[in-house]
Amino acid sequence: MENETPFLPYNSERPDLIIPEYGRNIQQMVDFAVTVEDREERNKVVGAIISVMGQLFPYLRDIEDFKHKLWDHIQIMSGFQLDVDSPYPLPEPETIQSKPDSVDYPEYDIKYGHYGKILERLIDKASAMEDGEEKDAFTKSIADLMKRHYVAYNRRTVEDDLIRKQLVELSDGKLKVPDDYELVSANDVVKLMGTVKNTASNKGKKGPMKKKKKR
Repeated sequence: MENETPFLPYNSERPDLIIPEYGRNIQQMVDFAVTVEDREERNKVVGAIISVMGQLFPYLRDIEDFKHKLWDHIQIMSGFQLDVDSPYPLPEPETIQSKPDSVDYPEYDIKYGHYGKILERLIDKASAMEDGEEKDAFTKSIADLMKRHYVAYNRRTVEDDLIRKQLVELSDGKLKVPDDYELVSANDVVKLMGTVKNTASNKGKKGPMKKKKKR
């Protein structure tokens, strides 16, 4: 009778890994450690496993409480069934398994979504400033920023009068760009967007190799 190839089970047929980052071999080591009856021998086995776990992530050794985390992880992987002399307090199962409190997503009443909340805050800050050259310069910068946001969002040109009107509206009439001030060109904004996109796509690409001259 010919030797049959031993059946290799799929990972989907195996028990789920409690902490997948350590892999199945480490999980099997932890499962074995739980079965070791002699406490002294069990301590040695767990110490060896902790050493291997640390070697898997050598770049994390400088992190504070790294060893403490390893001991917590091995307890979690054992289902809190590992009775050993740990140098750290044992983690509480209730604390580990409890879900974190939900964080409410911040909701803002933004009049024009393409401008965003940060730009509206800049408008509020400029509106509270005293009249003068600094406020005028800040207002012009905000108007240019509004146009950039508008063009980036709509991908088309926009009349400067619309930006001026919306700035007055968002500032409750406290900010106004002089009629003779020319806002940033929409074409320049589009060109800049294309340049940034091309730079990002070409990042990391090697230039053409130069041919060596024959001697």
